[in-house]
Amino acid sequence: MRISASSYSNTAPLIWSFLYGRNRGKVELILDNAPARSAELLAQDRVDAALVPVIAYQTVGKVKLIPDVCVGARSRVRSVCLITKGADLADVQSVSLDTSSRTSVLLTKIIFREFFGFEPQWTNARPDLDAMLKGSDAALLIGDPALALSVPPAAASRTFSVFDLAEIWHRHTGLGFVFAMWMTRRERVVIDFAAARDEGLDHIDEIAANYSPQIGLNRDEMKFYLTENISYTPDESMIQGMELYFRLAASHGLISRNRPLNFI
Repeated sequence: MRISASSYSNTAPLIWSFLYGRNRGKVELILDNAPARSAELLAQDRVDAALVPVIAYQTVGKVKLIPDVCVGARSRVRSVCLITKGADLADVQSVSLDTSSRTSVLLTKIIFREFFGFEPQWTNARPDLDAMLKGSDAALLIGDPALALSVPPAAASRTFSVFDLAEIWHRHTGLGFVFAMWMTRRERVVIDFAAARDEGLDHIDEIAANYSPQIGLNRDEMKFYLTENISYTPDESMIQGMELYFRLAASHGLISRNRPLNFI
């Protein structure tokens, strides 16, 4: 069985079992920095399952959701952010978009159109904050590059305003948000992804210690991010948030259809 996932720290508890635990050697695991790459592999039918941005459910044909496991947030995520050079989002006229995750790109567009009532100019860009802010008023960063901005030395050395997309979403909707889920085009999967998640969470101290020096957070901060900011089990609020996200994406013409949720 071939599976794919991104190598961001927030996916680590979901893939730990396949790298080091009970599922080691049972699957071929393909890792890439960009979540969008896993969506491409799923669309090309080159993997049996993939941990992908949730918008792939609407854009990749014949996929089903694998239940009970996700990368999401109930209110604040810290690793999907809009950054400005001090300006408020109401004053933003242009945004550079990190296209590593189309879910976050569409969420950004929904936030401006639906909640703020206007649309800035969009530019696709690599996740290089200095370059992004050189040509735009705001930058969308996702994953570990965004999380690193919350580290006190980095935060103190530059004058940035950081806006958490999950926090904005929760403020306007009262709902949580699901950023990624395991999906498949198969009729069944032989791997228990929920059990793999639980095994990963049992080793959260090791995972936090591994990623802490890479990102610059201390172990306790890294553990807090992985256990309090990120939620790996979708609750009802998060599922409702995903359904609302899909409805808004369709109503704003960002996707061509809105498929009802279909779990394997």
